[in-house]
Amino acid sequence: MQFPHSFDDRRRSLLVAGISLPSAGLFTTIPFAASATGVSVQAMLAKPWQANLDPADYLVSEKLDGVRALWDGKVLRFRSGRPIAAPAWFVKDLPAMFLDGELWGGRHRFDQVSGTVRASEPLDGQWHAVRYMLFDLPQSSDPFAQRAAHMQELVAQSRLPWLQAVEQGDVADSAALHQRLRGVVAAGGEGLVLHRRDALWAPGRSDALRKLKPLPDEEGLVLAHLPGTGKYQGKMGALLLQTPEGQRFALGSGFADAMRAQPPAVGSLVTYRYRDRTATGLPKFASFLRVRDAE
Repeated sequence: MQFPHSFDDRRRSLLVAGISLPSAGLFTTIPFAASATGVSVQAMLAKPWQANLDPADYLVSEKLDGVRALWDGKVLRFRSGRPIAAPAWFVKDLPAMFLDGELWGGRHRFDQVSGTVRASEPLDGQWHAVRYMLFDLPQSSDPFAQRAAHMQELVAQSRLPWLQAVEQGDVADSAALHQRLRGVVAAGGEGLVLHRRDALWAPGRSDALRKLKPLPDEEGLVLAHLPGTGKYQGKMGALLLQTPEGQRFALGSGFADAMRAQPPAVGSLVTYRYRDRTATGLPKFASFLRVRDAE
């Protein structure tokens, strides 16, 4: 099951489930990555890495903790489809083709970059610290290994300091993969992305694209606020979430007291970490990480 791609779609799905929501005026209908050229561009999304897979079949890169950005040749957009208010100099010489990447400012700078790229008016001084890190070419008919080489060529031809291609590399086996993971995490990175060399581009969550972190995470849709007891009497005790697979569970760990007093809105998306999964597929030892900002 895939999440609805706009707040209105989320709202309709929750109403069908019998969950009441605030007035419709609080939600905005935004076509998912609707292109200014009239072509709909969707994102290719990663699944968690599985131990039975062979890393030698994949190209491996660092997972960047930035803001996903899709370029349709004319407009830079969030995954939701909403245009990003980037400075004219940042986008005017980008290649006239579909690009997928991350707006990134370096490790441990997610909050700063998120604030910069979500501002309604771009501030040049802040944008000069942002790089557009390419990791795919949507709608290309080439397998990923060729797409990766093409991205390197595009970056070299553009000569834009802020346009870079995410470095892709090889790992021979599982031991080498986990050694690479430990090195990235020790240096302040959050994990790895693995993309099958022979995979064609396709929208949606893909078996060909995987992510590997010390603690995996994913996004859940907030269905309801469950009341707290004891010291949390009168506050939110847990969030009732729906996972990307459509299952439901209560997330009650990782919240500061201030967030329990003002919890994430019903209909919003939150990111949580977990250690493992139950036999039925639900996250085990899940802990709240952050609210995914509205786009």
